[in-house]
Amino acid sequence: MAGNLILLLLLLNIHFTSSDPDPIQDFCIPDSGPSPLLQTHLSTYPCKNPSNATAADFTFSGARSPSKPSPDTGFAGLSVTPSLFPALHTLGMSFARADFEPGGVNPPHYHPRATETALVLEGKIYSGFVDSGGRLFAKVITKGEVMVFPKAMVHFQMNVGESPAVIFGSFNGENPGVFRVPATVFGAGIKEELLEKAFGLSRKEIERLERRFGRKEVEL
Repeated sequence: MAGNLILLLLLLNIHFTSSDPDPIQDFCIPDSGPSPLLQTHLSTYPCKNPSNATAADFTFSGARSPSKPSPDTGFAGLSVTPSLFPALHTLGMSFARADFEPGGVNPPHYHPRATETALVLEGKIYSGFVDSGGRLFAKVITKGEVMVFPKAMVHFQMNVGESPAVIFGSFNGENPGVFRVPATVFGAGIKEELLEKAFGLSRKEIERLERRFGRKEVEL
């Protein structure tokens, strides 16, 4: 009996800690006063008085227009979290707009704290993810179709159409985080000898990738 109770408590603890906590009020628009709103300090800000809230507080227009794509990838992404749209605070969600030029790619990456759903608004996108067993799930999705990327699974997107493409992504977390695999591996300052052995690349190839992804010098 005691063993079953302990197991139940463990399962409940996993449930309560696996996602953003449930809000204890209708909403909490953080009030930072004249200072910029910082994602890392959201829990320290007082809530705006609900009686002073207006419809404008719950409306965001910053994702209406496309961002300028990167010349390297042909991709631009706008991540909308509570630091950009304060009304999202305590609601356990965030979203993003992604724009692709023809041939543009959103390189392999993952979100450590949230599952993502990606809705194609325009275009034709080769989209997929790789699970923890190394199995690939990928297909071309078009306007009106949605693909889900489970939390912490490496995923990617590429515009395979002849015109610009747009994706709207939503996350079940206020701050999903993002680890871009190429930039993390080749831009974080990992020792070149290790990268050579891990990827079977020459020192010249490693240095070229480090220049592209902005290698950081790390001192221990």
